[in-house]
Amino acid sequence: MAPLSAARAGTFRIADELPVHRLGYGAMRITGDGIWGPPRNVAECRRVLARLPELGINFIDTADSYGPYISEDLLGEVLHPYPPGMIIATKGGLTRAGPGVWLPVGRPEYLRQCVMMSLRRLKLDRLPLWQLHRIDPKVPRDEQFACIAEMQREGLIQHVGLSEVKVEEIETARRHFTVASVQNLYNLVNRQSEEVLSYCENESIAFIPWFPLAAGSLARSGGVLDTMAQRLGVTPSALALAWVLQRSPVMVPIPGTGQVQHLEENVAAAGLTLSAEDFAALDLQGRAEWEKQKR
Repeated sequence: MAPLSAARAGTFRIADELPVHRLGYGAMRITGDGIWGPPRNVAECRRVLARLPELGINFIDTADSYGPYISEDLLGEVLHPYPPGMIIATKGGLTRAGPGVWLPVGRPEYLRQCVMMSLRRLKLDRLPLWQLHRIDPKVPRDEQFACIAEMQREGLIQHVGLSEVKVEEIETARRHFTVASVQNLYNLVNRQSEEVLSYCENESIAFIPWFPLAAGSLARSGGVLDTMAQRLGVTPSALALAWVLQRSPVMVPIPGTGQVQHLEENVAAAGLTLSAEDFAALDLQGRAEWEKQKR
């Protein structure tokens, strides 16, 4: 049996400059309930982070709003100095007023503060990939994008990404900077970003799906996902993740967890190649579930 390794998912070069294994890690879950405060089991979360390079994961996605600040702090404490080739991506532009509360602030002075503080917490001189967590509807988009472009010119940011955007917003942003990545909700049973995914494929932009493990009713006992997972000897979550990986070559999923066991179960997806029949069966059921949700 081949050892667990995210490298088995293949490599994608973000902006043609940052080679990352296509199965990354999302560092949102190393925080407390409601993504607020420290995690219940800090020691286990530290073990998870220490295990990442051992499992070949060299792309980690976080945000200053996770905790807030808790996720970035833990990453800097546990993994710095970062292993060669490790890419830490972070996000800014969302403020936190309490558990489960997320409010966008896109004023240029705030975005600059986000970048400067992320640099300090992550112990970096430049952020390899900084992503605007949300476009603030109360601030002109061009003001937000111009500020980001200026920080990139100053060398604070190497590459820029966007989160939860439409194609038109990506194209507007590209007038200011090269969009290296797009991070939108996408999974087996949520296809609302199909148009954005297609655009990213055509433009060779990394598509980073958040919440990539969701499978809805397909994961219920005796369902198509559960039955197929038992046949293949993996967890339903790993199977749903394998489908996401196989869906597009620009896909760079970032499943997150605060437990080593779940981390290892997720990494098993990197070595799983679905047959054309299995992929089509999951795709068909997933689309049906998505259409049902839209009614």
